Amino acid sequence: MARKQNHTVNLVLLIVAIILLNVLGNFVYKRFDLTQDKRYTLSEAAKETIADVDSPVVIDVFLKGKFPAEFRRLQQETRQLLEEFSDYNSNIRYKFIDPIETEENREAIQVQMRDFGLTAAQVEVQEGGKISTELVYPWALAYYNDKTVKIPLLKNQLGTTPEERVNNSIQNLEYAFADGFSKLAKPKRRKVAVLKGNGELDDRFVADFFSTLRDYYFIAPFTLDSAAVAPQKTLTQLNEFDLIVAASPTQPFSDQEKYILDQYTMNGGSSLWLVDATENRVDTLSGKTFAFGKDLNLNDFFFKYGIRINPNLVKDIYAAPIVLASGNERESQYNRYPWFYNPLSSSANNHPVVTNIEAVKFEYASAIDTLPNNIRKTVLLSSSPITSIIGLPAEINIDKEIPENLKVINEGPDPSKFTAGETPLAVLLEGEFTSVFNNRVKPFSYPEDKTSSVSTKMLVVSDGDVIRNQLDRGRPLELGFDKWTQSFYGNKEFLLNAVNYLLDDSGLINIRTKEIAIPFLDPQKTSEKRSSWQIINLLLPLGLLAIFGFIFQYIRKRKYRQGS
Repeated sequence: MARKQNHTVNLVLLIVAIILLNVLGNFVYKRFDLTQDKRYTLSEAAKETIADVDSPVVIDVFLKGKFPAEFRRLQQETRQLLEEFSDYNSNIRYKFIDPIETEENREAIQVQMRDFGLTAAQVEVQEGGKISTELVYPWALAYYNDKTVKIPLLKNQLGTTPEERVNNSIQNLEYAFADGFSKLAKPKRRKVAVLKGNGELDDRFVADFFSTLRDYYFIAPFTLDSAAVAPQKTLTQLNEFDLIVAASPTQPFSDQEKYILDQYTMNGGSSLWLVDATENRVDTLSGKTFAFGKDLNLNDFFFKYGIRINPNLVKDIYAAPIVLASGNERESQYNRYPWFYNPLSSSANNHPVVTNIEAVKFEYASAIDTLPNNIRKTVLLSSSPITSIIGLPAEINIDKEIPENLKVINEGPDPSKFTAGETPLAVLLEGEFTSVFNNRVKPFSYPEDKTSSVSTKMLVVSDGDVIRNQLDRGRPLELGFDKWTQSFYGNKEFLLNAVNYLLDDSGLINIRTKEIAIPFLDPQKTSEKRSSWQIINLLLPLGLLAIFGFIFQYIRKRKYRQGS
């Protein structure tokens, strides 16, 4: 009788303890990330984007439906990441939607998604021994206070397998959502000036980049034409901006303009220079194309700051192809050919500006030399080790170059011709700059002249075409997309990261350096050992259950035998 009472008391105490534990769990809640790479721990930069969100952010995630295994992994990782965001701020609410779940109005929904800029990805789904093609929309839409932001969940990269593509996408997930939340909840603060007046690229050729940049910063054109008549006023107005962007100027800068730009830097202004040191001209008599050096009157400007853009051309084996037409009109065929004047730079540098981005495409780029001074210099992008430097002037003959390039691709490069090694194409300068006009006669009187700057930053790229988007029927295409080869390059990501970094808005791009190890099953091994693992998964639980039952029964009999 006493034993039964003890069992009853123990049972009651156990029930009370479970109830108390559940009640306590409603007030005390803690999540633990036991993964080695802390993949389920939000970075401080990501938390900051939603720290001040005080009303609901509703997220529609279009990752629901029939998926291959790698997309199910992306779906799972997206859900877990949003759980972390929601746990940090309960105003983050989300749901997963299959936009084409039913056959009704399927085509109309697809058109609507496409019009909204949500492009579909075609995937192969294996089911019941059959392979079918399905459309997947790897996107999310976030809504906050009458604002809507598209969030891409799939990161496309050239030459990657489906597993690698999803792995790269998972690496990018935290950044993608943090970037979207930043657009929704963070007010614009910084101002960016787009320099005009020195033959910079026309607006239509930089439309895509600056329309994207406008989501983060205030963008305005700024002309230096008034430097000749009102230089002090021009400098005062320029100092109101946090960053200037010079997109492929073609006309020389006057000394007044250079002094304004120099004093802007001395006052702590950051700058992004995309400069061509060469230009191609067609000889009207022979019809041949020649490359010549181009003088923008900026040599002393950059030299004082610690770099030199050489008037030469970089030829790189690792380069983007060009498309040439052959045949007559309707019978024309378009073929790709290697073109070594279009270097592709994919940096192994761990700097946040270039981490986890696709290769950046250059066109007729020049070599940059770094010079010794007190400025810290970081080569962000460079050519491959198999590079040659072409001095100018030089003839650019496609009929001659293409056969030679094909020979190099098929037979391998001649080591005696490609001797330049990795050549800098984009260099970041950081530190306290010395004025270009220090100990020199000033072009105009400026009472607040400074000979050295506060700590600031400058990025110089030796090709203006890095920022240039292509056109299709007069409409700008996305920067980095080549309509002739149907390839995407990393130009847009590179420049967006660069602007963020130059404006000390580096919290988001630092998320890119977070490495996540995503394990994938080996399809061949899983196919070979499928039967073995099925047997193990079936018999092992039953075996363990039988052993547990035998042990439990043995202990029970022994206990009651002793009690009697």
